[in-house]
Amino acid sequence: MHSILQGVWEGLRLIFTGDPQTYEIALRSLEVSTSALAIALLIGVPIGALVGLSQFHGRQFVVASLNTGMGMPRVVVGLVVALFLWRTGPLGFLGIMYTMQAMIIAQVLIATPIVAALCVAALQQLDPGFKLQVTSLGAGRMRTFALLMREIKGPLLAATAAAFGGVIAEVGAVMMVGGNIKGQTEVLTTGIVANVNTGLFGSAIALAVVLLILSFSTNFAMLLLQRRPKRQAG
Repeated sequence: MHSILQGVWEGLRLIFTGDPQTYEIALRSLEVSTSALAIALLIGVPIGALVGLSQFHGRQFVVASLNTGMGMPRVVVGLVVALFLWRTGPLGFLGIMYTMQAMIIAQVLIATPIVAALCVAALQQLDPGFKLQVTSLGAGRMRTFALLMREIKGPLLAATAAAFGGVIAEVGAVMMVGGNIKGQTEVLTTGIVANVNTGLFGSAIALAVVLLILSFSTNFAMLLLQRRPKRQAG
């Protein structure tokens, strides 16, 4: 019990004294995860909209694949990315194995199915007559898309929070393709594992607290955005 309390105290000391290494790791985590989230939203929302609003042969297979992707074991994603980026792999010529770029790619593959699948689910809950009403009023494709996205704003924000939580808390895939190199690819989750393995419980607790703060802040921000009243269409 004494060692636990000592670890908590040391963790709090590192946070409140502005320990450079702790904050460097936190900033690197944010850079990797927010970059991956932005790319996942750019890919996942259009895919979700296309699947959710279209009827085509094999649609149920695509929806099932997206839903499966949400629960895909992260180490499998890491393995696939590693096989492609390894020097003997198809993309080995890029030379980005054990870099932040490789970690972003892995996190994009984790986050995109989450965004797309939740977007599909949200669009399926809309009144079928809403799209018909919008198009009958002369709205073009982009205007229709924007209106539909506004209608599912709440679920989209929830999807964003879920995707961010999924990637910033990821450890297996990012350790596999990033290597947890100090000063280069070490992030909050891999840093926690490394510090525990070496008995540095204070540093591990400090990183864990920062990770919890980031996760809570993201979810709280999304909650505030969800509660903002909709602006009336002009």
